[in-house]
Amino acid sequence: MDEWLYVFIGALLAFGLVWMRQTLWGFSAQKPQDYEDDNPTFDMREHLNGPILCEGVIYGPLGRVSSRFVADFDASWEGNKGVMKEHFVYDDGTVQDRVWYLTLGNDGQIKAEAPDVVGAGAGRQSGSSVLLRYNIRLPEASGGHVLNTVDWMYLTPNGTIMNRSQFRKFGIKVAELVATMRPKEA
Repeated sequence: MDEWLYVFIGALLAFGLVWMRQTLWGFSAQKPQDYEDDNPTFDMREHLNGPILCEGVIYGPLGRVSSRFVADFDASWEGNKGVMKEHFVYDDGTVQDRVWYLTLGNDGQIKAEAPDVVGAGAGRQSGSSVLLRYNIRLPEASGGHVLNTVDWMYLTPNGTIMNRSQFRKFGIKVAELVATMRPKEA
């Protein structure tokens, strides 16, 4: 009987350490306040506006590249309401079109909606960063799963936006995206 107790305590301790690492020190532990004093200041209405070129990779659950893509975005704003149209072309020839409907509060809070987002996403722009959290439904060809997404964008001094997103199912990371976004050359 004592052996099972030790196994249970060991498993509980291991689970607790993994949970602490993810919530206190990992990617998901970042907070908008961590970047509030950073420069340059990321204003979505300015930096996610007009034609944008996006290039990126998607990593699978084992950390290997599973897909690469190039995308053309077109974003426009009327006051604090924005629409960003996205056209992705993946390395296997697959094409995907998406549209984001964004609302920016005067306090930096963000509401983000898209047809493949379950409910509404929420986030905040702070200093040189933007955080969005949302649940995305994958296309049926990819299983139709709903994944919990943490999406961080960081503005670099030259105006390029670095985007890192993690996708989780039942708390387990199943994919990660890393991309750059910059104004498209005329």
